[in-house]
Amino acid sequence: MLTITTASRVRTITFDRAEAMNAFNEALYHATSDALRDAADDGDVAVVLLTGSGRAFCAGTDLQEMLDRDPTVPFTEGAHGFQRLMGTLIDFPKPLVCAVNGIGVGLGATVLAFADLVFMSTGARLRCPFTSLGISPEAASTYLLPELVGRQNAAWILMSSEWITAEEALAMGLVWKVCEPDDLLPVAVGYAERLAAQPIESLVAVKAAMSAPHVDNIRAALARESALLDELVGGPANTRALADFTAARTAKAR
Repeated sequence: MLTITTASRVRTITFDRAEAMNAFNEALYHATSDALRDAADDGDVAVVLLTGSGRAFCAGTDLQEMLDRDPTVPFTEGAHGFQRLMGTLIDFPKPLVCAVNGIGVGLGATVLAFADLVFMSTGARLRCPFTSLGISPEAASTYLLPELVGRQNAAWILMSSEWITAEEALAMGLVWKVCEPDDLLPVAVGYAERLAAQPIESLVAVKAAMSAPHVDNIRAALARESALLDELVGGPANTRALADFTAARTAKAR
């Protein structure tokens, strides 16, 4: 589910659920949260790098698990690991680097707004398919994306459900550098190691100072988004979208 390695004070966490395009199910939410918390507490780790295995960075929330959920339980309540992962990302004290090796969908795109540096392969693409699923955005993206890429770029990303290329993501400021596929991980690791060579306490201080003005707004955005998701998940548009997803998957399996 995750592959975790450490070298030169850089902890690399690789989503390794390639059969599901590294989509988040409950187990992966919790495993990722645990891995980040372990890295935060490890005095020998200065920087964390997130990447994916196979042809995806992360395909977002596992739609099959969404289909199988108990409809009487609010989507954002209970043991849902998404909320736990959000809390971990908000509180994560060390530099977070993402290397987007393939497609990033939903949370696989919005999680990038929590990163301090984002590298993206020229062959990768991003998509926030919330409107096509009849739901609203998550991961505080309604606050973080306008802050990061500007209101109009954020509106297009979150409302259109269309794909964003690496070049478009770079122009918007959603990613920092675009690399050829074979160069992506070496380049991202190289920059991560350059950061990791600095004193950890200084890195933590810089990140804390940069994050402090935004934390309350991020938590407020999460609360607003959770309320909207609870209204829309299981609603008519979402039900139709998930039915179409099931029908397409069944047809493909034949």
